[in-house]
Amino acid sequence: MKEEALLSKLQPQMVEWRRYLHRHPELSYHEEKTSAFVADRLRELGIDVRTRFGGGYGIVGVLKGSKPGKTVVLRADMDALPIQDEKSCDYSSEVPGVMHACGHDGHTSILLAVATYFSARKDDLPGEIRFVFQPAEEVCPGGAKGMIEAGVLDGADAVYGVHLWTPFPAGTAASTPGPMMAAADEFFIDIIGKGGHGGMPHVTVDSVVAGSALVMQLQSIVSRSVNPLRPAVVTIGTIQGGSAQNVIAESCRITGTVRTFDEETRQFIRERIEEITRLTAQTYGAESKIQYLMGYPPLVNDEAETERFFREAPKVFGESKVERCEKIMPAEDFAYYLQEIPGCFMFVGAGNEELQAVYPHHHPRFDFDESAMLSAAKLLVTMTQSYQGWE
Repeated sequence: MKEEALLSKLQPQMVEWRRYLHRHPELSYHEEKTSAFVADRLRELGIDVRTRFGGGYGIVGVLKGSKPGKTVVLRADMDALPIQDEKSCDYSSEVPGVMHACGHDGHTSILLAVATYFSARKDDLPGEIRFVFQPAEEVCPGGAKGMIEAGVLDGADAVYGVHLWTPFPAGTAASTPGPMMAAADEFFIDIIGKGGHGGMPHVTVDSVVAGSALVMQLQSIVSRSVNPLRPAVVTIGTIQGGSAQNVIAESCRITGTVRTFDEETRQFIRERIEEITRLTAQTYGAESKIQYLMGYPPLVNDEAETERFFREAPKVFGESKVERCEKIMPAEDFAYYLQEIPGCFMFVGAGNEELQAVYPHHHPRFDFDESAMLSAAKLLVTMTQSYQGWE
C-alpha cells in the first residue's frame, strides 16, 4: 500500500518527536512550548496553522485538498501529568515532577506524522482534514469544550481519535460501538458538627461519626438503588477529620468520584448522594455542604463509524488482532467531540513486556512500545481515506 510505505518512512521521525516531547513535558493549560513545537512542524509542511485555539494553547492545522469532499477532524492531546518520571532511559523527563504518563507525547507525534503524510498527498485529497492538537485533556473542564466552542468542528463531517493503550499488546486495536468510556464526576462533602472534648461526647456533635456513617450509606447506592444492568461506581477517595486523639472534630471532609455510562444513571446517582448526605447529617445532628462537579460525559462512539473501524482496522492489524473491547471506567474529553458529530475513538495496543512497557497509565514508570505509533498513524490514515472515499 502506498500509504504504508510513506508512513513507514516516518517511524524514526515519530520516535524522535515523541522522545523530545517526553523530555520536555508540560502540564494541562501550560502547553506553551509543546504548542509552539507543533505549530512549527505544521508550518514546515505548508499547512494552514491556527494557534491559541479555544483561548489556550490549542493548535488546529487545516489542509484543504484540490478536490471537493468531506471534512474529517483528527485529534491528539498534548498535556502531561504532575508525576515524577522514574524511568531510567535517555528520554526521561527533564522537568521535575512532570511527565508524559499517559501517552499524549505519542498521540501528538502520531498526528504530526499523519499530517506529514496527507500534506505529501494534498493533490489526491478529496475534501479537508483538520489536525486538532488539544491542550488539557487530563484536567476538568478539559480542553475539548474550548476547542469546540472556538469552531473546530464547524462544518465537519466526522471525527477520529486514537489512544495508545498499554493494557493491550502492541500490534492490536480495539473499540466498541456506543458507550466505551465512563462519565467522571466528583463530589466534595463537608460535615459540620460541634467540636469538643473527647471525654464529653454528650455535649458535642461528632462530625467524624456522622462522616463515617455517610461513607457506609453511600456504598448502598450502586448495590441497592442502581439498575444492576447499568454499570456504575461510587468511590470514596478521602475522609479527613480531627487533629488529636482526645478531641471531637468540628468538621469532617469526604471526597469521591462517580463513574457512569448513561445520563439517566448519572443524574440519579447525583440526586441520591445529595439526598443521603443531607439526611445522614441530620440524623446525627450535624449540617452538611456538598460541592458536586459534573466532569466529562460518557464517551459514546457512533455506531456507523465504529462499524467502519471494524472494516478498516483489520487492513492495518490483521483480522485476529482487532477486537471489540469492554467498557472501561476511565474518562476522556474526546466524548465532547462525539456529542457534536459522528466519530470513533480507538485503542491501539502499546504494551510490551520485553520493553518494560507494562506499567499502567499514570504510573511513574509508564512507557509504551513506540512501534505502536506507526500502527496508530496507519489506522488514522485508513479511517480518514475510507470516510472521504479516496480512490
